[in-house]
Amino acid sequence: MSERSEHDGRTEKLADDADRAVVAAQLGREPRAIRALAHICPCGNPDVIETSPRLADGTPFPTLYYLTCPRAAAAIGTLEASGTMRDMNQRLKTDPELASAYRAAHESYLARREQIGHVEEIDGISAGGMPNRVKCLHVLVGHALAAGPGVNPLGDEALAALPEWWSAGPCVEPQ
Repeated sequence: MSERSEHDGRTEKLADDADRAVVAAQLGREPRAIRALAHICPCGNPDVIETSPRLADGTPFPTLYYLTCPRAAAAIGTLEASGTMRDMNQRLKTDPELASAYRAAHESYLARREQIGHVEEIDGISAGGMPNRVKCLHVLVGHALAAGPGVNPLGDEALAALPEWWSAGPCVEPQ
């Protein structure tokens, strides 16, 4: 595995062929624009990848942190269906501290993507509804896992509400 020092003093783990095979099995297709492994699940598999801001065909791709684990994704889908996003959106309208912290998460997301490469078409656009609303908890949890606690308050909150999706072991077996 190739590793190198990266942003915010953390080590970035570059994806090798085995990692790509795991991510492909998780997604049920070949991953697009994978740059690095942004988070490793407690089971040992990648669960969030960092993607390039532009796909190989030139298409802009604003989702910097892409959640790949199907168990985590299913748990987040259940959380979304429970009305959590509606509650979060309401709190964003009425809690200026939360709104400020969420805007800071948006800015952090944009700054990291800009470090990788500037893409004019998506300049200022993050993902998941940031900075003004919540429209995808998968993105927010991916950001929370990749960036670590305290960066994305709503991602942290959603992550804390999830069951331990890894407790049954890896979602896919490495090849």
